Amino acid sequence: MKKAIFIFILFPILIYGNKTETPSKIDKVIVYLNGASISRTATCNLNSGVSEITFTNLSTKIDETSIQVSGLKSASILSISYDINYLDKTTASPESKKLLNAIEKLNLEVSLLKNTILGLEEEELVITSNRAVNSRLKTLDLEKIKSISTYYRKRITEIKNEIYTTNLKVNALAKKIKNIQQQLAELNSTPSEPQGEITIKFDSPIPVSLNLNLKYNVQNAGWIPNYNIKSKNIEDPLQLTYKAHVYQKTGVNWDNVAISLSTGNPNRFVTKPEVNAHYLNFGRRKNYQAKSNIKQKYNYNPIVRKVTGIVTDESGAPLPGCNVIVKGTSNGTVTDFDGFYAMDITNGQELEFSYIGFSSTSIPIYSSLINIKLEEDGSQLEEVIVVGYGAQKRSAVTGAVTSVKNERIGKSKNIRIRGASNVVQEQKPLYVIDGIPVEDYEDGDLDPNEIQSIDVLKDEASTAIYGSRGANGIVIITTKKSTVEEDITTVKFNIKKTYSIVSDGDITAIEINTFNLNASYEYFAAPILDENVFLTATFKDWEKLNLLPGEANIYFNGAYAGKTNLNPYTTKKEITVSMGMDDAIEITRSHNRNFKSKSFTGSSRVLDRTYDIEIKNNKTIPINLKLVDRIPISQNKEIKVDNIETYNATHDKKKGILTWQLKLNGKEDKKESFSYQVKYPRGKQITL
Repeated sequence: MKKAIFIFILFPILIYGNKTETPSKIDKVIVYLNGASISRTATCNLNSGVSEITFTNLSTKIDETSIQVSGLKSASILSISYDINYLDKTTASPESKKLLNAIEKLNLEVSLLKNTILGLEEEELVITSNRAVNSRLKTLDLEKIKSISTYYRKRITEIKNEIYTTNLKVNALAKKIKNIQQQLAELNSTPSEPQGEITIKFDSPIPVSLNLNLKYNVQNAGWIPNYNIKSKNIEDPLQLTYKAHVYQKTGVNWDNVAISLSTGNPNRFVTKPEVNAHYLNFGRRKNYQAKSNIKQKYNYNPIVRKVTGIVTDESGAPLPGCNVIVKGTSNGTVTDFDGFYAMDITNGQELEFSYIGFSSTSIPIYSSLINIKLEEDGSQLEEVIVVGYGAQKRSAVTGAVTSVKNERIGKSKNIRIRGASNVVQEQKPLYVIDGIPVEDYEDGDLDPNEIQSIDVLKDEASTAIYGSRGANGIVIITTKKSTVEEDITTVKFNIKKTYSIVSDGDITAIEINTFNLNASYEYFAAPILDENVFLTATFKDWEKLNLLPGEANIYFNGAYAGKTNLNPYTTKKEITVSMGMDDAIEITRSHNRNFKSKSFTGSSRVLDRTYDIEIKNNKTIPINLKLVDRIPISQNKEIKVDNIETYNATHDKKKGILTWQLKLNGKEDKKESFSYQVKYPRGKQITL
């Protein structure tokens, strides 16, 4: 029986005796839009000849074909294998190790207490034995007997009490140990999570110590671009904070690692298309029309739990009753009278939109706000991008400040702010670097290449925030949060700080950089579609920022204004973002029914249309307003649009768009008009 037990204990050693498990540590991660590249480091010693090393506790989401090993020196690789270990690994889990360590510590305390009890019992035995010996040796006088008896009674009582209290401590510790053992038993009873293992077989001509670098790609990870756009008023530049929402559920935590964010997507199909000859001949007509693949602007965002948006047609009119469904599921809804929809997302990665007479389309669930425009002719989907606004009031430009006298940034010894106190000539402004006030700052303490922007504050609000330290002005320096590497097809942001990202699927927000963008502000109104007036901001030179399409949070005057989507994938030289609605500007569009004309002329129906647009600026400050309307364009020779009167508007005849550039003073109101005539065959119908 003993021999059988010995063989049973030895059996795992016989199986795994040749496998050397080597610990490794993740030190760098390149996160792609979909997926990640893990870089691990490990030290191992190889004997001469063939050795086998196994890296354990790895992700189960590894792409085996992506495994790379460097740092081999004189050794060579005979084989690499990747396996998933489904055996119970709970004893090696951090939670299990923590419980085992706690039990070991408590057992040590119990042992020390029991040793104390043994010592006390030995002392009690010595005292008892000594008393018996003294009683046999000679007769003692009464006073000595009293003294000895008092000592024995007092010490024996102390020993008994100490043994009692020590036993109470032992019992309390034993109860704790039992509770932890029950918790450990419950942990061990749960199903164990599988773990990945990479086994490498080396061949080395000599014994060698290797510092290996192990790289591989994993799934269930990625990052989503996200933006904060801030502004205090219409005189300020936009402050655009470029962020990444990083997530991973690979089964392994990334602890204090260097993070790089790549705009690449290793999971994308990259094979170029082949164009062959297309021959025409008589025969049966195909029941489909070949379409080219649409360049996908967006990637699936796994953290989106609810999506809202508006579905419109090509003219911008809402489409009520449009079907919206999460592709591959039964989760769906329909748009209301205003084309609005809202739905919770529990699974699935794409939304599918379908409407009678319009081409159906699918789009990744990339944002909590998805507005789209459906087309009647089946051409490519055009997404409606409504974009947002914000930044704080500062006399600021990126990299330099017009209100700062700075003789060669990084080398000068003094920065003087025009308008600051000059009672004491040597007094300097307060420097705030990345939000932290810095005393005794000198120009040159920061590498100029590390500076993202320099802003100057010298108003009363600055003094209120920073107190008397800001009396001579405040210089706010924002440093770059990342460095940029531009490859042929991708861009990589190397984040300067290290991050820990837990494998739970939750997001970790990482700031890439903050930019100040010079913007021009303008109010916009299109009352044919919406009687609200929107404040917009337009900026240029965004191409150099390496932006990606993503969701943006808008802040204006310190308050949250809502969400929008930023789309840098445009051929235009400017990007216009919507800053939200301003209720202080009223606008109404009405059909003038007093226009006199005949309804019928021979076999034709004649419709005369005159529209009046009234605008009132209830604000006390002047505003610039861009007003847009339209005149219909005929697509049929039987429909004629004549007698067009645009008055003060600019008319784009190709598109039919009317544009007014208006300036309204505070409390001023204006009225604009336009008219046209439509003639078409009697008995037919058109929609105006």
